[in-house]
Amino acid sequence: MLSRLYIRNIALIQQADIEFDKGLNVLSGETGSGKSVILDSINFVLGSKADRTMIRYGEQEASVRAEFVADKNSVAVKKLNDYDIESDGEIIITRKLSSDGKNSIKINGNTVTAAMLKNVTQHLVDVHGQSEHFYLLDEDNQLKVIDGLLGEQGVSIKCALSDAISQKNEIKKKIAVLGGDEAERARKLDLLEYQIDEINKADIRPGEFDELKNRQNIINNVEKLLSSVNGVINLINEDSGCGDRLSSAVHALNQISNIDGEYEKIAARLDGLNAELSDVASTLSDMAENLTFDEQEAKHIEERLDLLKILRKKYGVDEEEILTFKDKAQEEYNLLFDSGEILNKCKSEIEKLDKEIFELCLKLTSLRKNAAEKLAACVIEELKTLNIPDACFAVKFNEYNFENANLHSVNGSDIVCFEFSANKGEPMKPMSKVISGGEMSRFMLAMKTQLKDLNDISTYIFDEIDAGISGYTADKVARKFTDIAGHTQILAVSHLAQICAASDAQYYIYKSEEGGKTLTRVKQLNDKEKIEEIIRLTGSLKSDAAVKHAEELISSFKNN
Repeated sequence: MLSRLYIRNIALIQQADIEFDKGLNVLSGETGSGKSVILDSINFVLGSKADRTMIRYGEQEASVRAEFVADKNSVAVKKLNDYDIESDGEIIITRKLSSDGKNSIKINGNTVTAAMLKNVTQHLVDVHGQSEHFYLLDEDNQLKVIDGLLGEQGVSIKCALSDAISQKNEIKKKIAVLGGDEAERARKLDLLEYQIDEINKADIRPGEFDELKNRQNIINNVEKLLSSVNGVINLINEDSGCGDRLSSAVHALNQISNIDGEYEKIAARLDGLNAELSDVASTLSDMAENLTFDEQEAKHIEERLDLLKILRKKYGVDEEEILTFKDKAQEEYNLLFDSGEILNKCKSEIEKLDKEIFELCLKLTSLRKNAAEKLAACVIEELKTLNIPDACFAVKFNEYNFENANLHSVNGSDIVCFEFSANKGEPMKPMSKVISGGEMSRFMLAMKTQLKDLNDISTYIFDEIDAGISGYTADKVARKFTDIAGHTQILAVSHLAQICAASDAQYYIYKSEEGGKTLTRVKQLNDKEKIEEIIRLTGSLKSDAAVKHAEELISSFKNN
């Protein structure tokens, strides 16, 4: 149960410290007083998405602390043990949110993630209100409700379904690699053969593209190259050119080499330069002879480069990748060419798995129908106690066979629809089309009464699900609340005098103005104040008769 809630700087609440009773706790107040802020704070500390707009204006941080008392053997405590968080049944959750978006969550002083928090709190509190009406009107969610009743047997069947479907998917992947069916395999073989043949015919080699580009560049610049090469040759070989001048220098030094041996050494070095220069001129002459424009060669290079560009676009960024692609394509071709027998075996395995999946679907359907039938009978009885004496409720299942069954979903092949009728003689129709707001509130209460033990929940929170009801029906709902509160703590936001009268603890939410700021306050009412609140909710003026009526209303629930 939620024993205490401390709120700081949430919306209009500057500070609130609320201690709750283990039974029926009712929150009331004028519209807009801030009742929803209390529930938002609870949702926040339970793990809902953090929103900085909930921080009180002018403050830098908001925080909520919730103190729970749970059974030592409860699922929530076991979850904490899984996270190495010690608990003797006391669970203290603190969550803070700063204006810069930083989020801090601790359970019993240990820092946890939002996912870890939700994994624990889902076994502590069940929050539901008018928004959950829409949840139950969605047929996909209706199937989830039924599945929640199946227990370990349902989990076991779903696990088996998941395993079988996983096996089938793996075989399908293998078939896809092997080319799929015969027609698809033939198409893939043709494509692979074309790709392999195209690369083989090209007869490419690594580095060829760069070599061709270089050769193309030379051919395109023949005139420029010849002009420069011939110019250099002339500078070396012409009269009074570099060669002649070096020879003259060597001759001059040789004439003084007998005077000092160092001149002889320099002369030798210059002679070596002259020989090197002569060799350069000879090499350039040879290169010049090869610098001719061959139109056929230029055309061949251009065509070859175009081919390589096409292959690069199809199969890889360079020749190495293209050849690697060809090798892999050849391997795949060889595999597909010999895969007929393997494909037949795979298809047989899928047929066998489909039969297994279908049988599991039938078992799951049978289990669901039994659970749904029992649930419907119990809900009908609950609705009778909630002043819908002629209520009819059933869970309609679609019919399916092997040909049209969904053999791909771990949820089986069922599609369900909650059908409802509130009046005698009226046929049942999809609940989403015929149920009224007041009827939906009571239907929700009936459902929750039947589902109360599914998640080891110790606290129910009802957010105005009594909307749309009054009078005798309101009394029935209030008495249903007291029945549930006998074993499960309830926090209920309500505008009904009957529900307030039935409360074990009554809280009044109101606004006040202090220092030019509006604040939301929470006050636990004493017996006298509770009577005054009931009078307010009935719309009566305070009088001896009104007080007596309120006292009698409270007494009727105490003697229930």
